Amino acid sequence: MKFTDRETELKLLNATRQMSASKSSQMTVVVGRRRIGKTRLIAESLKKEKYLYFFVARKDERLLCEEFSEQIRATLGLNVYGEITRFRDIFGLLLDYTEREPLTLVIDEFQEFNRINPAVYSEIQDLWDRKKDRTKMNLILSGSVYSLMKKIFESNKEPLFGRANERLYVRPFTVDTLKTIISEYNPHYEPKDLLAFYIFSGGVPKYVENFVDKSLLTFDGMLGEILRENSLFLEEGKNVLIEEFGKEYTTYFSILSLLASSKTSRTEIESILQKDIGGYLSRLEVDYQIIRKIQPIFSKPGTRNIKYEIEDNFLHFWFRFIYKNRGAVEIGNFDYLKKLIVRDFPMYSGRFLEKYFIEKLSLSGDWSEIGSYWESGFQNQIDIVAINHIEKKALLAEVKLNEKQYSEAQLKAKTHHIAKALSGYELVFRGFSVGDV
Repeated sequence: MKFTDRETELKLLNATRQMSASKSSQMTVVVGRRRIGKTRLIAESLKKEKYLYFFVARKDERLLCEEFSEQIRATLGLNVYGEITRFRDIFGLLLDYTEREPLTLVIDEFQEFNRINPAVYSEIQDLWDRKKDRTKMNLILSGSVYSLMKKIFESNKEPLFGRANERLYVRPFTVDTLKTIISEYNPHYEPKDLLAFYIFSGGVPKYVENFVDKSLLTFDGMLGEILRENSLFLEEGKNVLIEEFGKEYTTYFSILSLLASSKTSRTEIESILQKDIGGYLSRLEVDYQIIRKIQPIFSKPGTRNIKYEIEDNFLHFWFRFIYKNRGAVEIGNFDYLKKLIVRDFPMYSGRFLEKYFIEKLSLSGDWSEIGSYWESGFQNQIDIVAINHIEKKALLAEVKLNEKQYSEAQLKAKTHHIAKALSGYELVFRGFSVGDV
């Protein structure tokens, strides 16, 4: 699949590179979940440039330095005399080189130094602080373990705190980009195919590329690719998350599995697990950015009327169907899983249809605030409330898989309380269905 989208990210990376070449050294931190396309994005921004790419594998620092020294010789034609065994000496050598000539240095999986030699971070900080103003290095530090990258660069107790000039968080493709991709590679797609593409890929470029390159852009085609022997997708949840969670991954997985099965309140989950999960929810939201807290639009600060949701569409699907039915996966009973997903997909996909339209409305630029609404006990739920405070206009919408199920009268009947909060606003009532994607 050809490189797609990412114009904003490329613009930032190119501007930072130009600044490092014309003024002084710049440090950019690039963060995003595994498979999100960080490395390809960086390579695309540098495709016409000479640059060094260091991948921090889990091996002894001496062996890494041996590899990096060879790359320096091959790429820069620079003689590296003697045996370098400490990364600080590699980094110092390259900083000195950029006193004479601009250079981009990419260090991928930067968080792995935390296992190899955590002192590397303070050594980089010392060299950077002393030499950045008289050198011209474009330093790009990329990492996939969000919690560690956040700690390294955002904790005021860490040596590299406050050193980055730019932070780039690489996110999944938007709904507009996904629609453009499926329209190009499967012009005759059905709305159900686009919704499935949105859920199964989650907008993650690696998954998108997998479906595109194999011409599997129908509901049945994508589902068949996920549920087959040796499929990339079967172990993906574990591969993406276990390193983040460490030894306590079983508790985190239990919480995420319950969230994916519509147990969305803290009280519900605690009653099932029989333990306090406040700390786990906080870390999932703040440290790992895997879930988000949802509360009704117009709710007061401190409200207890809260739901939680897994942000990543693919991980939501994985926990709902793959992890929950891992017994069937282990014995290779994929036919059973297919029947289960086909049976449950209409009801399961409803929440993602709401999410799809919320994202689409957000991208339109027409609204200053978008959310959902419900009252205590999840009564009088309104799927989408979008507000334009300048034009004094509000959209209240219901999302139905079947457009015939939408009733404007029923929607209006649920708006008694919210209409008071929107006094003086023009209210527009609307139904969205899968045919509108």
